[in-house]
Amino acid sequence: MGTDYQAARQKMVDSQLRTTDVTSHSVLKAFLTVAREDFVPTPLKPLAYIDTDLQVSTGEEDGVGRYVMEPSPLAKMLQLAQITRDHVVLEIGCGSGYTAALLSLLAGSVVAVESDSTLVDSASETLSEGGYDNVAVVTGELEKGYAAEGPYDLIFLNGAVETVPPALFDQLREGGRLVAPVGLGLAAQAHLFVKDGGVVSSRPAFNLSVKPLPGFRKVEEFVF
Repeated sequence: MGTDYQAARQKMVDSQLRTTDVTSHSVLKAFLTVAREDFVPTPLKPLAYIDTDLQVSTGEEDGVGRYVMEPSPLAKMLQLAQITRDHVVLEIGCGSGYTAALLSLLAGSVVAVESDSTLVDSASETLSEGGYDNVAVVTGELEKGYAAEGPYDLIFLNGAVETVPPALFDQLREGGRLVAPVGLGLAAQAHLFVKDGGVVSSRPAFNLSVKPLPGFRKVEEFVF
């Protein structure tokens, strides 16, 4: 007997998302639609809908393993972003492409930047095969974003960072939003940044614990 992935998707939405205050109809529909099993390695496919991060890369290129984020914090961040069909979105840290697929159902168009060339190739292929034709996966250093296609209505960081570099805020449109897990481990919080009058303000929204993205460590300050 194979896994009934459609039933597993429904159970994930009912038991992991609805129970953690995810109420956005568009976000819930996206999670019901995207086949999470398509974005994880074959041995992990039967585990695709458990409530944990799933490793998709050992991080040979940058020393940081990469993961498909646990469903609940990912859904809560997407809900916080308030994405609409007229939004142009930049995703930082595409990984295997799962979040890009969700974003493609919520936004008008998505640019997904990834530093791991192997993941760029596999994500592009999986997204293309799935018919997510409003997503472009590009190779680049995550902390630099992708200014060539900006400015963006939303920038979404698909993993935890110690700090958000100014280069990303520069790529936000006036009135644009940036959603990121800031902090590492159990000390992380989902933050919503908003650009208003050229000034970026932020507020913490909820606590979460997700895997880090490479390239966003704070510079060590020299202390006498």
